[in-house]
Amino acid sequence: MSVCGKFKYVTDYSVSFLKWALFGIVMGVLGGILGALFHHTLHFVTMLRAGNPWLIFLLPIGGLLTIALYRVLKLSGNKGTNEIIDATLEGSFVSPAVAPAIFVSTAMTHLFGGSAGREGAALQLGGSMASLVARLLRLNTNERKTLVMAGMSAVFAGLFGTPLTAMLFCMEFVSVGTVFSPALLPCFLSSYIASRVSGMFGVHPEQHILNTVFALDLTNAVPYLLLAVGIAILGIFMCFFFHEAEHVAKKLISNQWIRIVIGGAIIIGMTMVAGNQRFNGAGMDMALAAVSGNAEWYSFILKLLFTAVTLAAGFKGGEIVPTFCIGATFGCVFGGLLGLDPGFAGALGLIGLFCCVTNSPITSIVLSIEMFGGTNVYLFGLICVICFVLSGNSGLYASQIIQFDKMHFASKRSMEDD
Repeated sequence: MSVCGKFKYVTDYSVSFLKWALFGIVMGVLGGILGALFHHTLHFVTMLRAGNPWLIFLLPIGGLLTIALYRVLKLSGNKGTNEIIDATLEGSFVSPAVAPAIFVSTAMTHLFGGSAGREGAALQLGGSMASLVARLLRLNTNERKTLVMAGMSAVFAGLFGTPLTAMLFCMEFVSVGTVFSPALLPCFLSSYIASRVSGMFGVHPEQHILNTVFALDLTNAVPYLLLAVGIAILGIFMCFFFHEAEHVAKKLISNQWIRIVIGGAIIIGMTMVAGNQRFNGAGMDMALAAVSGNAEWYSFILKLLFTAVTLAAGFKGGEIVPTFCIGATFGCVFGGLLGLDPGFAGALGLIGLFCCVTNSPITSIVLSIEMFGGTNVYLFGLICVICFVLSGNSGLYASQIIQFDKMHFASKRSMEDD
């Protein structure tokens, strides 16, 4: 290569580096502010419902308002998080109307007592925000993909305060078996800056640092392996149940207005039977209680049912925080029966089930460090690896691309050709 060629090569890379560093910083600031606003909004409506339990009886009305909002914003065909995955894979645009729609509708779900999370909303907020910026800057297809990942990372980190998890999750879960490394710089900068910006506005990370060392040896290897198998089976069933619940609900009640009203009424009935509203909302408090060693044997079953009905009916939110709750309570109960420390088993269940339903083992291991500290990272790693392999190609997101069969290491293309 000539001197001029080398100079042009270095110049092009330098310009590209500066451009994507700038994009990452901008996404980080915007995502941090948006994530903090979303966090405080959800906290406010949750506290409002806790102080006014009668609001649960307005859940069907909240559902009707959600449908009306999406109709007004011309988003009736919106596929939620799957639409953001499609936009990332294809480099297509996401409607800017998605951001206000998912923000308001998720807040209503939490206000009136639906069982849903917030991370799906965070991904949609970040993707919609980044897509709007990409449209204004007239970025090409590949640049839009990268910017959407950076936007998702930013709001996710701004909401949860876990920047490395946010960065890796948005690069890993879209296409299982690959990590989109070109997005590494903007995703890292956007997630880190967003976590710092949201921290300035009072958003603290979800952490429960475990200082006790739990060793893995021949005397306790079997219980840990059995716990991992149990989590994998739960993950497979949960993904199947969520998808089937939505399919059956749409088949039995094709009118979405009627479906969401009936779904809201069922949630109200289930809440009355449960005798309290512990299973409404996201469920992070129950997850952290399980990590402390406190969970009833039926908690994971009821939380799974509440969440499946909420999402199948058409309420907006996310699946991941309820997944944390389901995994943690299951791990606490099942691990305790196996003779493991219930609290630590709850932490393993939280991380393991997240790994199963999102097909993101690297992200899950990093999440274990950011949430629980690195003391027991190898045990978390073992659980994640076993859960990832045994859960097969099941997952919460239909648009997720599975690049490799987990057991036979065959590419998706090869399996389709066969």
